[in-house]
Amino acid sequence: MRALGLALRSLLWTLLLPGFFAGYAPWRYFGLADVDFSWRDPMHVIGAVLVASGAALLIACIVEFARSGRGTLSPADPPKELVVQGLYRYVRNPMYLSVTTIVFGEILLTKSAALFVYWVIWFACVNLFVMAYEEPTLRRQFGESYERYTREVGRWTPAPGQRAEGKGQRAAPD
Repeated sequence: MRALGLALRSLLWTLLLPGFFAGYAPWRYFGLADVDFSWRDPMHVIGAVLVASGAALLIACIVEFARSGRGTLSPADPPKELVVQGLYRYVRNPMYLSVTTIVFGEILLTKSAALFVYWVIWFACVNLFVMAYEEPTLRRQFGESYERYTREVGRWTPAPGQRAEGKGQRAAPD
C-alpha cells in the first residue's frame, strides 16, 4: 500500500511540476499545440527524439527517487535517502536536464524563439532555486554524504572520470 501511495504522489508531482513547465506551458502558450509534425522535416524528427529521450530520462529519475530515495521530485515530498544511483551518478540534477531536453525538442518542433526565451528564464530560476534552496537543504539533511557527493559529481555537467560511488548514502544519524 505504501508503494502505491508513493507512486500516486510521484505521478501527481510529475504532472504538476515538469508536466506544467515542459508540457502545458509550451502547449498552451508557445505553439506546441499547432505543430503540424512532418517526418520529412529533420528538425521535427530531431525534436521528437529529444522530447521522447527527455521524457524517458525524466521517468528514470522519478523512478530512482521513489525506488532508492523513497520520495518524490517535489520539495514538499522529497526523498528520505540521498539518491546517487542511476543518472545521479553522473550529474546532480538530471531531472532538470531531462526537462531541458524536452523543451529543446519542443523548440525544434515549434521553431519558437519565445519558447527559447521561456527556457532561458526557467533555467535561470531553476539554477537559483538549486543553489539557494535545494543544495543548502541537502547539506543540512545529509551532511558529509552530500558534501562528498558534490565533490564527486557536477551540478549540471559530468566531470570526466568522476561519478558517485557506491549503492547509496544514508544521512548521518541525529
